[in-house]
Amino acid sequence: QVQLVESGGGLAQPGGSLRLSCAASGFTFSNYAMRWARQAPGKGLEWVSKINSDGSDAYYSESVKGRFTISRDNAKNTLYLQMNSLKPEDTALYYCERVTRFGRGQVPDDYDYWGQGTQVTVSS
Repeated sequence: QVQLVESGGGLAQPGGSLRLSCAASGFTFSNYAMRWARQAPGKGLEWVSKINSDGSDAYYSESVKGRFTISRDNAKNTLYLQMNSLKPEDTALYYCERVTRFGRGQVPDDYDYWGQGTQVTVSS
């Protein structure tokens, strides 16, 4: 069955960095676009970044553009999110999601599976 397991979250200081990973199994990873989304306490789900199936096309929300970098290693079935210049408002539970319809730019995506999430807390 499809499994997405996120890791790499934790506590970081403002201005610091974290690298999230998402290990995928149970499907042909290289056939699917993927994305990262997050949910802060008391707020709705917000997409953060997305990448197409071969890694040649990626997009970011305005809130993280220039600070976060999404990437993937299809040989390792793993999705990554490098987060730099972290801000307190980046504090959230981060999920990786399998995309079934990839929307370019700000166009919404369709997605069908997600992991359990990894907590990112940015605080001094």
